[in-house]
Amino acid sequence: MSELFTTIKGQVTGKNVRIVLPEGTDERIVGAAARLQKENIVTPILLGNKAEIEAKAKEIGVSVEGITIHDSATDPLFDELVAAFVERRKGKATEEAARKMLVDPNYFGTMLVYTGKAEGLVSGAAHSTGDTVRPALQIIKTKPGVSKVAGAMIMVRGEERYLFSDVAINIAPVAADLAENAIVSAETAEIFGIDPRVAMLSFSTKGSAKSDETEKVVEATAIAKEKAPELTLDGEFQFDAAFVPTVAEKKAPGSVIKGDANVFIFPSLEAGNIGYKIAQRLGNFEAVGPILQGLNAPVNDLSRGCNTDDVYNLTLITAAQAVNK
Repeated sequence: MSELFTTIKGQVTGKNVRIVLPEGTDERIVGAAARLQKENIVTPILLGNKAEIEAKAKEIGVSVEGITIHDSATDPLFDELVAAFVERRKGKATEEAARKMLVDPNYFGTMLVYTGKAEGLVSGAAHSTGDTVRPALQIIKTKPGVSKVAGAMIMVRGEERYLFSDVAINIAPVAADLAENAIVSAETAEIFGIDPRVAMLSFSTKGSAKSDETEKVVEATAIAKEKAPELTLDGEFQFDAAFVPTVAEKKAPGSVIKGDANVFIFPSLEAGNIGYKIAQRLGNFEAVGPILQGLNAPVNDLSRGCNTDDVYNLTLITAAQAVNK
């Protein structure tokens, strides 16, 4: 894990990457922000009442001196951000509605990113995934050619490093969704020092079983190859055929993936979520993320059970996405 974050710090140090942390009165957020500010790697921006944030910092024994703090209820930027939000939503929100919405720190913080006053946002310590992702989808929106956001995990064990996706967002992706996910996952993998070799997973390898589920993965593989022919990508694979060279040789002898895949695209959220948790709990892999992929600017979602280290790490990851977008 330390090697992964050494790579990330090398990418973001000196770039003045500003990351908004909307849950500014949460002690985990305050602790992480203080550490980031002290290390001068990423520039944290806290949202919330300044006096409450300073009191929380004092309570946990850290300093927030020098950290930019915005209070959405009283901030001088509020009117500017309201006007920009109304314009962005193009008739879907009145000024009155916008004023109510931007009091919400997730909306206010996302507008800071949209208007170029920050490069990314990390939330979710005290909010649901929907509370974090909804403003991003409405305001920042997805990149050209990407219709849906997907959530990836970087799985780390010693020197081993893999990417699993989607493990967090799309319950039942169709073939086009899986193809998009494969392409953006390869881009994410490169940010984190993984030379992507992408396996489209199923319960079948190269036609060993046929069903609507396997044919979906076959179709997704074809779409991804057409859209990104430069990628080392193939499917459909059972996991062992994608990961074990001797199995790959028997089940898929002509494939460009020869049991050496390092980016794994799961056919459903159910499979992806179960898969990464098995690797984490039985395989002793550390799971870093989820990392949201496909947005025009990075927004990432913490678990409500996170600790200060989780906040610190995901903020660094978000900064790395910002400098590599």
